[in-house]
Amino acid sequence: MLKTERMDRVRAALRAQGLTQMIVCDPKSVWYLTGVAVEPYERLLALYLPTEGEPVLFLNRLFNVPEPPCKAVWHTDTDRPVAQIAAVVDAGRPLGIDKEWPAKFLIPLMEAHPGMQVVLSSDCVDDCRACKDAEEQALMREVSRINDAVNEAAKHYVKAGMTEREVAEFIDAQFRAHGCEGPSFTTIVSFGANAADPHHEPDDTVLKEGDCVLFDMGCVKGRYCSDMTRTWFCGQPTEKQAAVHDLVRRANEAAEALIKPGVRLCELDAAARDLITEAGYGAYFNHRLGHFIGQTDHEKGDVSSANTAVARPGMIFSIEPGVYLPGEFGVRVEDLVLVTETGCEVLNRNDKHWDVVGL
Repeated sequence: MLKTERMDRVRAALRAQGLTQMIVCDPKSVWYLTGVAVEPYERLLALYLPTEGEPVLFLNRLFNVPEPPCKAVWHTDTDRPVAQIAAVVDAGRPLGIDKEWPAKFLIPLMEAHPGMQVVLSSDCVDDCRACKDAEEQALMREVSRINDAVNEAAKHYVKAGMTEREVAEFIDAQFRAHGCEGPSFTTIVSFGANAADPHHEPDDTVLKEGDCVLFDMGCVKGRYCSDMTRTWFCGQPTEKQAAVHDLVRRANEAAEALIKPGVRLCELDAAARDLITEAGYGAYFNHRLGHFIGQTDHEKGDVSSANTAVARPGMIFSIEPGVYLPGEFGVRVEDLVLVTETGCEVLNRNDKHWDVVGL
């Protein structure tokens, strides 16, 4: 069924940009607005969304959509679906275009209407998707609860002598046991010096006493994603390991303490980064503080020094400072946070302090 409240917000955003029409083709945005879940692969899927009047879905006969929620225009593999779209759009007005629309569809449409102005207007949808409604917030809480539970299970499962790959396979199996569709990204399990690579993929490295243990993990359920990171130590950490972990945790907590509507996202990054820089590790915090999340693990929007946008109620993003010391170890502590009307709700509840595991 049509998500009328969401569609109204997108229409208002289009009007604010001086637009009266848009082509939406990102399958996740199409689902977000219409409830129609289709993965088109190389075929055309498009939603024509005017600010006035009924939206139109352009669908291939192969797509399993028995009851389209709005007007539908069907095509087959031997038809010319772009010509169908050309017949519907108002060529005398600028047309908003989704950033995901392939050139193989966009260019023929431009050729069909040589004088029509096309405008990149993905933000009209993406900015609405960034602020989750009550239904989405409930889904994000649930998938984060599952992530917490699996993270805790993996913490007790990991043992010296296991490989990173073994532990990652355990985590992914636990996600499935909790009814998830699967991981929301390749599960990261890093032992020792491997944790100095923020995007290390699990391999046959064997855990030994003295190693740090980093799990960066997330799952998908009900179409929505979770993401969190915790770092521990196999055996008692060295003084340096413990100090770096405490520093990263404090940076995480300092940023989270500032979150409320109206705070600039770059200020959150600065709160965490300044702490780490003052301790002498600024060069080893080599990524932004966080990213937005929802139907995909990384949605449009980030928490970085370059983003001067302000936090708004309903936004959900990660807070994940890290320190990565090549050849030694790495520490990252990550939560998802939901901006509320007065502050924020941290969606991950597992303890963030370092602990001893694996023995």
